[in-house]
This record gives sequence, C-alpha cells and structure tokens, in this order.
Amino acid sequence: MTTDIIIPVQAERRYDVVIGRGLLGHLPGMLNGAQRVAIIHPRALGVSAEAMRDDLADSGFEVILIEVPEAEDAKTAEVAAFCWTALGAAGFTRSDAIIGLGGGATTDLAGFVAATWLRGIRVIHVPTTLLGMVDAAVGGKTGINTEAGKNLVGAFWSPSGVLCDANALETLPRNDLVAGMAEVVKIGFVRDGTILSDIEADPVRATDPGSDMLLDLIRRAVQVKADVVGADFHETSATSGDGSLGREVLNYGHTFGHAVERRERYQWRHGAAVAVGMVYVAELAALGGRLSDAEVDRHRSVLTALGLPISYPGGHWDALREAMAIDKKSRGSLLRFVVLNGIGNPGIWAGPDPSFLAAAYDAISS
Repeated sequence: MTTDIIIPVQAERRYDVVIGRGLLGHLPGMLNGAQRVAIIHPRALGVSAEAMRDDLADSGFEVILIEVPEAEDAKTAEVAAFCWTALGAAGFTRSDAIIGLGGGATTDLAGFVAATWLRGIRVIHVPTTLLGMVDAAVGGKTGINTEAGKNLVGAFWSPSGVLCDANALETLPRNDLVAGMAEVVKIGFVRDGTILSDIEADPVRATDPGSDMLLDLIRRAVQVKADVVGADFHETSATSGDGSLGREVLNYGHTFGHAVERRERYQWRHGAAVAVGMVYVAELAALGGRLSDAEVDRHRSVLTALGLPISYPGGHWDALREAMAIDKKSRGSLLRFVVLNGIGNPGIWAGPDPSFLAAAYDAISS
C-alpha cells in the first residue's frame, strides 16, 4: 500500500497538497467547521459529485451540487454569477466551503468563486486531471476568461487543501493525460532536469496512470511549484529573495501558448498549447544566443516522445502577436518572455527584437 505524500505549501496561509490513491477520506477533516459545502463540478463528473455529496452528508455536512460547463466554457463571468446565485440561495456564510471537483478550468473557476464570495471563503480542490494536479489546483491563482484573453480576471486565493488522487487518472482520456504532461515537462526545463531524463528514458511508463513513476513525477512537479509559490505568492517581482527567478518561472511557454489558445477559441487543450509555446520560446532563446541548437532539439524530442505537438500552422503571426501583447507578463507595449539560458537556468527577456519574434514563429510553423 502506497503511503500518501503530503507536500506543505506556505503562501499567505499554509495548506497541504496530498498525493496518493483513494484520498477522499481526507475531505471531512479539511472541511472541519463548515456547515454547508458546495461541490462545483462539470456535467461529466456528475456521478462522482453525487457520491462525494452522499459521503459528506454522512459526515454531517449540508451539501449542494453546482454543475458548470466543461473545460474553458466554465470560466466566464456568467458562470461565476450562476455559482454566486446558488451560494446565496443556500445561505452560504464565511465559515462554509467550496469544493472544486474537476480539471484545471473547474478549479480555476471554483477558486475564483470562493475568493469573491463574501470576500473569501474556504475552497478545497480535488483535481481529476494531471494538468489540475501539477498546475492549476496548486498555487492559489484563480481566474476566468474574457473576450480579451485568458485568466485576465482573477484573484490570488489559496485553497485550504488539495487532494491529488491518482486513481482519477485511470479513466482520464489519453489525450488529456498527455496534455497534462506538458506542465510536468515545463518543470523539468525550468527547474528539475532529472524529470526530463526520466521521461526520455521511459515515456510509456511516465504516462501510465497506474505507475509509481507517474506518481513520483506528480510529487516532484508539485514540490517545485510549492517552493516557487512559497517564495513569490503574488508574483510581485521577477526574482525571489535568493536572486532566482520568482513565480513567473512557471509561465515558461505560456505567453505564446495562451495566444494559441485564444486564437483557437480555447478548443486546444492547454497543455498542447503550452507544448508549442515552449518550442517557440526555445527557438526565440536560440536566436538570442541563450540556448544551443541541441537544447532546442531536446524540447522537440521530449515533447514528441510524449505525443505532444511541437508546431503551429503558419500564416497567423499578426493575430498571435496581438494576443501576446495583452499577456499578463507584458508591461505596456513591452513583451516579456520567460526564457532559458540553458536547461534549468530560466530568466526574463524583455522586449526581444520583433524580427526574432517573427523568426521564432517561422521556425515552429507547420
């Protein structure tokens, strides 16, 4: 029997990320003191939400279910308002709690609803996708999308706990599991190169939901995120106290990736867009003399081994450039990218030459 892994996160308050299998027994303790609990979930997880409701009711909680749209369709002001209305009708107070059950989009929404209801109530995340486990549910970033772009409206609001139950990955569609690996690879490139080596050595086992290897990759990715978030929770500076890059490091590949998501009207999986974004920014770094050709090739090879995309159709540079201009890392008209100065050595490149930006796009165009 595998022992549960507990990773503490020190942000504006401390909470635990629990990693393992069969973890729902931890929920009542995380909800201690609440009378009412709202489970925000997509329709596809209706049966799981009902089972969770019944278990919590047996423990004495009053539980309501709030069904929201799938994936990024849930992250709108209209859906958030629907959730607020449900909380108001049920009489939720500051001592009550929300559970975000689902993928990264669901936990982003649930966190935002929790952060804004009565200026902040407790939220517990139960991510059911690999992306949610290693990225969205951990760290306290919450948000919804607007016509202008992704996650432009949001708040920093830490969960009171996160349960990463690897059993949920057993039924996760293969494409969703693979997409989640992009965020694991990202951690490998910016902080823990042994992640890359392990994936390269056995990409099949790395993506086997029943393997101890995948559980260990989740642990290592979450630990890095916990360390980074603890040092720079509000992403207030480019560097943390020890001189290393702060929380912005977690945005590696995201500037171009978010632009792809916007142009595709969020029909691309987030991880697929980030995979292409990492190759784009690697090409950009090579043009600036920061990365070698071999290191760029390594981006392509490890992502390809996992079945992730490494290119994007040509002919769309103007739309992508416009989308990048409103990225959260931009300052005025100045584009800022997280780039690598070698594997595991990230930095910020502010205002790359426009010709480099266009040339990097040409290099990844299919």
